[in-house]
Amino acid sequence: MARIKPQALLIQSKKKKGPTRISTTTIVMCNLIIALVALSLIATYRYWSRRSLDQSGSELSNQEKFDGIGKKDDLPGYAILNTSKGPITLELFKDASPEVVDRFIDLCQKGRFKGMPFSHVIKHYIIKGGGSQELGAAEDWISKGKLRSQLVTSPKHEAFMLGTTKARPDNKGFELVITTAPIPDLNDKLIVFGRVIKGEEVVQEIEEVDTDEHYRPKSSVGITGVILKQEI
Repeated sequence: MARIKPQALLIQSKKKKGPTRISTTTIVMCNLIIALVALSLIATYRYWSRRSLDQSGSELSNQEKFDGIGKKDDLPGYAILNTSKGPITLELFKDASPEVVDRFIDLCQKGRFKGMPFSHVIKHYIIKGGGSQELGAAEDWISKGKLRSQLVTSPKHEAFMLGTTKARPDNKGFELVITTAPIPDLNDKLIVFGRVIKGEEVVQEIEEVDTDEHYRPKSSVGITGVILKQEI
């Protein structure tokens, strides 16, 4: 067998494919692509993390409003009752009746008063929304309260004051009462938490509606919505 000369071996080795070298440009491009992908992932993570925190904060803020946890100064100080007769603007007594105002605001935000009818209208006395259709306390106020009209009138019980009946422990309702005349004897029946500052003529128009013998309006009249405001 003939021996292969060294020169032939050298030629054959050159013909064999060696490992492909990766150019510097390719390495740089790959590193740039990896860096861009990494930055994109980091940016995406930060975006969704921030969005999640914002949503959590928003939900907490809404929950604070519903629960009345927020600072007193941040709570709305005014409410506009839009009624079928026109708007009534109310100032809320946040300092004098904070718990009742908190509950009122909570119910407003939940849409509790939207569509609420004025269940009883007693001329020169009150208009009342919500609660049962039974006359109940209102009839008692008329029969007993007016007999004691010689008592000194409390400033809280002047005309166009906003209040709610003192609920019993088993009563989860919330009645809205607006006085239409000075009433001296509502301390045992009413918690005053605001007053009408605009729209007295609307209250008087509601007061003039025809009612039956139980002071229930013969035609439907009620609240169509409530707008809360920090300032007027």
